[in-house]
Amino acid sequence: MNRRDKTNYYLDIAETVCERGTCLRRNFGAIIVHNDEIVSTGYNGAPRGLKNCCDLGICTREKLNVPRGQRYELCRSVHAEANCIISAARTDMLGATLYLACHNAVTGELYGDVEPCTMCKRLIINAGIKEVIVRVDRDSYNVITVSDWIENDKSIDGSEGY
Repeated sequence: MNRRDKTNYYLDIAETVCERGTCLRRNFGAIIVHNDEIVSTGYNGAPRGLKNCCDLGICTREKLNVPRGQRYELCRSVHAEANCIISAARTDMLGATLYLACHNAVTGELYGDVEPCTMCKRLIINAGIKEVIVRVDRDSYNVITVSDWIENDKSIDGSEGY
């Protein structure tokens, strides 16, 4: 029997969660796992009660040709990482791992070259999450140690681009 390794198992789940995303550019799925249990899930979409970009048929950042990693205040969505954190108790996130996957909303292709935005990095740090694992392709991933963001303060102050 060829059993799936646990990291890719959780990334598979995060990738499935991203199918609920409502962005017209990129859809992210995130899950927080602590002590081998899924604590919460999140995908990118408009705040509760507001229309999603996919319902409106327009993405402001796309319309304005805003480059990746810039001007997130123009984005209608709450990011997957933020939604995941909002849905969890801090005590369940202390020392946890956040798994993240991203698909191109138009082609459905996996984007492996992503990481949380500056604001999500701040939320992840404050939540007490230990590491972020980002899917690169079906069987590979990048592991980000959150303490590295703290030690390299420039990674969260907006002075470094993606």
